[in-house]
Amino acid sequence: MDRKETVFEGVRRLVQEGGKTLSWHESSGVKLLEKDGLLFKDLERSGELLPYEDWRLDAKERAADLASRLSIEEIAGLMLYSPHQMVPPRPGMPFGGTYGGKSFDEAGCPAHTLSDQQRQFIERDHIRHILMVMVQNAATAARWTNELQRAAESQPHGIPVNLSSDPRSGARSSAAEYKSAGDDVSKWPEGVGFAACFDPDVVRQFAHDASLEYRALGITTALGPQIDLCTEPRWMRFMDTLGEDLASTKALVKAYCDGMQTTEGSPDGWGKDSVNTMVKHWPGGGTGEGGRDAHYAFGKYAVYPADNAAEHEKPFTEAAFALDGPTKCASAVMPYYTVSWGVDRKYGRNVGNSYSEYLIRDRLRGELGYDGVVCTDWDITRDPDPEIDSFGSRCHNMDGVSEAERHLICILNGVDQFGGNDDPRPILEAYRLGCERIGEEAMRARMEEAARRLLVNIFRCGLFEDPYLDPAESEKIVGCEEFTRHGYEAQCRSVVLLKNRSGTLPLAEGLKIYVPVRHVGPSVSFMRDRLPAYDADPVPDEIIARYGTRVTDPAEADAAIVFAESPASTGYLKEDREAGGNGYVPVTLQYRPYTAEAAREHSIAGGDWRESSPDRSYKGKTNTCWNEADLDNILRCREVMGNKPVIVVETLSNPMVVSEFERSVDALIADFGVSRSAVLDVIFGRYAPRGRLPIQMPRDMETVEKHCEDKPFDLEVHVDECGSAYDFGFGLGYDGKPLG
Repeated sequence: MDRKETVFEGVRRLVQEGGKTLSWHESSGVKLLEKDGLLFKDLERSGELLPYEDWRLDAKERAADLASRLSIEEIAGLMLYSPHQMVPPRPGMPFGGTYGGKSFDEAGCPAHTLSDQQRQFIERDHIRHILMVMVQNAATAARWTNELQRAAESQPHGIPVNLSSDPRSGARSSAAEYKSAGDDVSKWPEGVGFAACFDPDVVRQFAHDASLEYRALGITTALGPQIDLCTEPRWMRFMDTLGEDLASTKALVKAYCDGMQTTEGSPDGWGKDSVNTMVKHWPGGGTGEGGRDAHYAFGKYAVYPADNAAEHEKPFTEAAFALDGPTKCASAVMPYYTVSWGVDRKYGRNVGNSYSEYLIRDRLRGELGYDGVVCTDWDITRDPDPEIDSFGSRCHNMDGVSEAERHLICILNGVDQFGGNDDPRPILEAYRLGCERIGEEAMRARMEEAARRLLVNIFRCGLFEDPYLDPAESEKIVGCEEFTRHGYEAQCRSVVLLKNRSGTLPLAEGLKIYVPVRHVGPSVSFMRDRLPAYDADPVPDEIIARYGTRVTDPAEADAAIVFAESPASTGYLKEDREAGGNGYVPVTLQYRPYTAEAAREHSIAGGDWRESSPDRSYKGKTNTCWNEADLDNILRCREVMGNKPVIVVETLSNPMVVSEFERSVDALIADFGVSRSAVLDVIFGRYAPRGRLPIQMPRDMETVEKHCEDKPFDLEVHVDECGSAYDFGFGLGYDGKPLG
């Protein structure tokens, strides 16, 4: 049979006719075995071909064989996730590391060098699931991946690393997650921006391009897509979802998962181009009471006042678990932090979703028969912080048991992996407790089952055969001209023109343009740190220069373009609690101070060991968004510009109340996390508007307060001075006529 072998940077790659391509590092100690004229890797160093080494067998059969050979310590390692990895870590950045006991800068080593901590979690703790956040560039990522794989291949059994990533292709990072970044991948709209395109083919193209870029970076698991049906407009993770329309969401979920997971030409769809998708968050996270988020104990309750929990499962049950493509099902699923209030009508337990026997064991594993990986959301098993307004309290309503017992409850429910935990000790203690409770044989079988599921996803992507990357090839693929063009076209396509009074747009190029600086007041970060006020220029001069001349005096300008962001606030303030309140305040979608006169008299859900009352109502309380000055910018421009055009660009992290300024502007644009260039291309006529609202824009905050968190499309929408209703599916062309 014809065979061709190449060598690069210590990696040997062998292409064999009629068989799988094999790659291994010269220093790892791996040899090849020949059987029936074909070559296989002797990862076990046994000198004989074992079932898990035989690439001719089904992935599940191979995974079951390998799982049976692993010690409990090795299985525990598979069930862990590494901390967030920065490649390389730099001063002032989170998630650092040392190199021979020195900082990266002191060590003077190449950027792709493995840190002391990375070697330790591979060699000592048996961790094989690694979360990559920031990386210097594609070549560095490829070389770092190769170093990880060499270290893993050198260990017993030669289990490869399954590198994971949060979404890293968004053109504008959201504050709701610690977003992956730092490389040169193609840039696309954020999640709900895809919905604004009203075309699953855009998502399918993204998934195809992104999967190739991910594989070129060494990534084989995407921690997404986020398929929560986002029926609650105040939720801070709204932008990352695919919207609130069920039919649209299902179509986009299928396009995303099929595109990511499918290797063209493979009989079962899995192969060298496949990226596992971990859909999130089961059973739907978009119904937090009052719009609060379950990253925090003050936002842990998801509520269903319209009794509509079943619809929130459907993006999973009717899309992610029922794909049209050959891989058939999303390979992993992540439950959300939330306590899904009142959903468990069998046992009546209101606990975090991964702890729910009903939601995981009975519903997901039992009734639905889901056999993919179930991975908890991050840090749900650690002991809670004594302060409720903190980032470190996510073992919702399970604070009364030990950390090991929390792990055991999840494992017995059917959870296979613990996001955010890199410490094997509580899993090993959970195993000991489980042996006492259900017997060693049953507990060993449950651990092997978890290992099998986790290993299947590594086998399916071909990592046991060919885990190494050619840095030169990675550089050609990641951020290539074709993928970058596709992403930019999608950005432009997602931009929504809401208002165009008297044909204000498109503007002529070459005009004098005034763009005010934004001011953001004191705020609270995602990690709940208090941040000082700051000023920010929303667009660099060099970008404006591509279209016209930027002027600092609005009196000299031909037109003003005001870049603003939807109102941002928090639903809990220590200051309110310290003043005698319960801490809860309204999440506001308007700029000016808002008083919640129409809020519920009493909350639906509530209760926490750090609170004196289970009632989380904020009725009658007032809150002000951090970026109220965005409205000041708009109104000031209207005043000083006279009859000259004022164009407002709202970057929407959430739906918002536009009645505060809509009649004062000539044109209004909504964008969902795209580059400034994409928006300006629409403003200046280089790209005709095609986007439509994937959301409802509420008339006022009263309609928001009266709506049901679990029910889609139950808001009264804003109607502008031109008579246009800002409802789902609305968007204009330059001619002022609705699209679609």
